[in-house]
Amino acid sequence: MFVKSSLIAIALALSTGASPVLEGLGASVSFGKRDGLTNEDGWFDHQRAMQQVVYDRNKHRQNMINLERNVGKEAFNEGAHILPLSNYSSQPQKRQAEKLTDEANDEYWAGPISIGTPGQNFLIDFDTGSSDLWVPSTGCTSSYCRKKDKYNATASSTSVHKSGTFSIQYGDGSQVSGPVYAETVSVASVTVKNQAFSPVTTISPSFGSEAADGILGLAFPAISNLRQSPFLNTAKSQGAVKSGVFGMKLAKSGSELFLGGTDTSLYSGSPEYHAVTGSGFWQISSGSIVNSTQTIVSNFQTIIDSGTTIIYGPPSSVATFYESIPGSQVYDSQNGFYSFPCGNLPTTVAFNWGGKNWTISPANFNLGKVSATECIGAIAGQDLGLGSNTWLLGDSFMKNVYTAFSFDANSVGFAQLK
Repeated sequence: MFVKSSLIAIALALSTGASPVLEGLGASVSFGKRDGLTNEDGWFDHQRAMQQVVYDRNKHRQNMINLERNVGKEAFNEGAHILPLSNYSSQPQKRQAEKLTDEANDEYWAGPISIGTPGQNFLIDFDTGSSDLWVPSTGCTSSYCRKKDKYNATASSTSVHKSGTFSIQYGDGSQVSGPVYAETVSVASVTVKNQAFSPVTTISPSFGSEAADGILGLAFPAISNLRQSPFLNTAKSQGAVKSGVFGMKLAKSGSELFLGGTDTSLYSGSPEYHAVTGSGFWQISSGSIVNSTQTIVSNFQTIIDSGTTIIYGPPSSVATFYESIPGSQVYDSQNGFYSFPCGNLPTTVAFNWGGKNWTISPANFNLGKVSATECIGAIAGQDLGLGSNTWLLGDSFMKNVYTAFSFDANSVGFAQLK
């Protein structure tokens, strides 16, 4: 069971590598997760997965709205568009062979931060697929905020109320919204001043059951709803870190966010870096997906997003991929999930960007059983509005590698986990 207090443990570290990406101060945040799409008994949580798809569609719908407003449609990938708002109520109920236990779980990577002076502590979802920071405020009186830590502006000597508002719509008919403030924000030993964020007064029911209090986005300013500098960009500009780089290890235990460099104790060799090609996103080009020795689909864009479990691809490309797995078939056409024989779990599915094959382990590819013999794959066919030739790689991919994100070199790198 996920316990919030168990995550309030911060380990400080210094980066010691010789690569330019590693120089400067570094600070690590230990964080944790709990699986939400596979129940403890190994069965696929279809209802939770459908909610994740709707959340991801609406999250990136808002990102595209922000990108158009902040930069213009010229920054869109080919075929990108702003989707209509998706809604949970439109999702079909899928009958399953056995009853699933609803653990009320969700999927996130969360760790501690503090906001204000003196610091007020929060458990935060670190998300490479968005760019803003928000937490509940004492002005949020709904039942969904009841168990959350809440920001009290009057209790902080560094609180500054700014003009404007923050609002994101989600698929349950509600939104996360609130005013805009500037504050002192600390993540591990990295402290910045006048960081824009929103202490929200309304919160979506989809966040009510989560242990995390809010979200800290780690993507680029171009997709910021607040139209302000995200946390790490602010840290670099203020000299709180010398390197505009962060690294992530995502795992069932020992997960870590490292700010101001990468943690060389967690991976072997040097990261394989690829240039960022998309405005606002951690997007790299020339991607291909491989099964065994066969390249199934190639030359596509990929966005690396820690905010979801699922790997998404264009529906036609995903259909082509599953043709390489004998016995696979469409399980949920609306949400893009496929089933395959559990006894034929693929062991050689990998992504490649012109260098090494980065393989997805069988455990990370399998989202769980839907019958005694059928399982669900982590790759789903779905249009997220991000582009007709764009894939989005969630933690089902990221759990297999150490991922380095460099604002300085405008690149994403992958390395072999130790």
